[in-house]
Amino acid sequence: MLTVNPFMELSAVVSPLAMQIFVVIMVLLTIGGTVLDMIHKKNVKYFFENAQKVKKAATRHVPTGEKVAIVAKTLAHDVATSAEFCGVKRRVAHLLGMYGTIIFWVSSVILIFSYPTSAAPSIYPMLWHIGAIMTCLGGYWFWFFLRVDVRSEGNPWSRIVFADLFVLSLVATSTFGLLWSYFQFAGSAGLSTLFFILFVLSNIALFGGVYWSKFAHMFYKPGAAIQKHLSEADGSRDFLPDPADKPKQYGLGIKRSEPQNY
Repeated sequence: MLTVNPFMELSAVVSPLAMQIFVVIMVLLTIGGTVLDMIHKKNVKYFFENAQKVKKAATRHVPTGEKVAIVAKTLAHDVATSAEFCGVKRRVAHLLGMYGTIIFWVSSVILIFSYPTSAAPSIYPMLWHIGAIMTCLGGYWFWFFLRVDVRSEGNPWSRIVFADLFVLSLVATSTFGLLWSYFQFAGSAGLSTLFFILFVLSNIALFGGVYWSKFAHMFYKPGAAIQKHLSEADGSRDFLPDPADKPKQYGLGIKRSEPQNY
């Protein structure tokens, strides 16, 4: 099953052009949802305004070469390894989900656009299945065991809010994709059709729900991490307030005093 291209079997019922158009529509939904998210929440506006404020507080000029090195290091460390997560379990779950999703999406595009009606090199369908499995492992691990906000507030794992739409639809897409591939390989037409429909619907929820989910958040995090390290390099990071236990005189004329015991 792992080396079988599920989209080749599907092409007997759904035309390759229809599959490719569906992928393009999902991309457009992602772009549209992200743009709406930026307009409504004004994240990008805040990002650039904050960057300008921090820039004015810089104490040294950072050469272009050093900036490039900082950006590359941030992408290789903070982004590629999810360094912002201190807990090992949460970090591993996030990495499984992140890389599993990337592998799943990239291999899907390759199979749909390059091998929609023919047997693909075994590496591509294998990556498609492995990516889906990794996404499920990371997603289910996070959902049932690592949801800090739910556990700390004493809420059940079944508590769902709009922000959970991304994780749930992402895991559902991978799960239904695997089940569709399995039952298609097993020759069960009824179950194969059922899980294919669910696979399509979960994709629509995933990419169509960008505006309401945390999907767009993954585009902001790299930019915020880069800005943080650049501000540390030019000295403007000191412009930000220190923790409450570190009294310091700031440029705004505010001095934080030691806590008093009464």
